[in-house]
Amino acid sequence: MPRKVDHTERRTLIADALTRLAATQGLEAVSLRHVAAEAGVSAGMVQHYFRTKDEMMAFALEVVRDRNQARVAAAVATLGDDPPPRLLLRAMITAVLPLDDASRDVGRVALAFLAYTAVRPGLRAETAQLLEYFAEVLPGGATAATGLLALMEGLGIYLLGGQFTAEQAIEALDAQLDVLFSVR
Repeated sequence: MPRKVDHTERRTLIADALTRLAATQGLEAVSLRHVAAEAGVSAGMVQHYFRTKDEMMAFALEVVRDRNQARVAAAVATLGDDPPPRLLLRAMITAVLPLDDASRDVGRVALAFLAYTAVRPGLRAETAQLLEYFAEVLPGGATAATGLLALMEGLGIYLLGGQFTAEQAIEALDAQLDVLFSVR
């Protein structure tokens, strides 16, 4: 009897290989051949699941987004029911900032994907929902939300580049949240 193949599992195996390559060598190392070797599968299998590199990248981006959302949800869940907005935003942002070795790999992949999607309109990174949520929670509305998102992205880049330590980033985030929530 033939073994039943889990296609989502196989596609995720390939996406994981792609993200490992992106984290360690950058997106320039991502090719069908390199991803297949990293995943321990044949190039034909990769082609079976993804017709193009963009298709493979789009699926990997979706996997990364889903995992980021799961990390944020887990961080928020630790706050209990109805946490104060400032604490909620802090938990959400610290869950995605590259503050340790494991999250730095995820951050490098996210940054690489951001650059990749910048020139591919069909693959644009989704920020509208996050901005909308920030705007609902922050006293300063859409303008404050845009600033907080820019701070979050900037802190991420400087953490990845080694210009800021985790402590400096958290201190800057806390200072900005203090400013945003002191405005009435």
